[in-house]
Amino acid sequence: MLKYLEAVTEAHSIEALWELHCRTMAGFGFDRLIYGFTRFRTANSLGNREDLLVLSNHEPAYIRRFVDDQLYYHAPMTRWALENVGACSWSWMADNLDMLTESERAVVEFNHQHGVTAGYSISFKDISVRSKGAIALTARRGMSQDEADAIWAEHGREIIAMNNVAHLKLTNMPYHGERKNLTRRQREALEWVGDGKTTADIAIIMGLTAATVEKHLRLARETLDVETTAQAVLKASIQNQIFVLEGF
Repeated sequence: MLKYLEAVTEAHSIEALWELHCRTMAGFGFDRLIYGFTRFRTANSLGNREDLLVLSNHEPAYIRRFVDDQLYYHAPMTRWALENVGACSWSWMADNLDMLTESERAVVEFNHQHGVTAGYSISFKDISVRSKGAIALTARRGMSQDEADAIWAEHGREIIAMNNVAHLKLTNMPYHGERKNLTRRQREALEWVGDGKTTADIAIIMGLTAATVEKHLRLARETLDVETTAQAVLKASIQNQIFVLEGF
């Protein structure tokens, strides 16, 4: 555990952290993972796909259907994760089979076709009503849910602690998903706006014309798909795209 925690805290990229976490969870018998996090949750949505942080080591064919085609939104364990905090055995689906919708049953069948049959889901406790993070830990092929439950009975607290630490680290790292990223100049201009500087102030500080500063801010708004510069500062901050130390 200590070795894992040290490696997580020292990780300087999401890729390195995710590789470490997948390798560690595989050591417990959970060798296929899907992690998802959003800061743009509403009553009826988890936010735009490009704003979601989604990490997985599942096969590409599975990810294309489950993630890209948004089957995850109809997964029974997604519903559980949105309504609860903590860890849950996938036996929950069998115990509540009569409560599953037609769409949820279709996702269960899809998962069975891809060998995603046993595992656990962890729903993280986040501080904002707009935020939600969860991870699905799929047991290795051939493992029954009873066997997965036995592993959890012995190592569950350790696994939950590791996943919580990984989640906290991931949500504080810059991430580069399907969304576009700000250029250095766009990032710098937004940072000065965040510090309360006017366009004229920023032009002097950056050694640019006011028109060029406005151009960088306009392109930043377009990149972040927002209407105002204030929204751009907020969204860039949420995505850890501004005020970020070099090397991350």
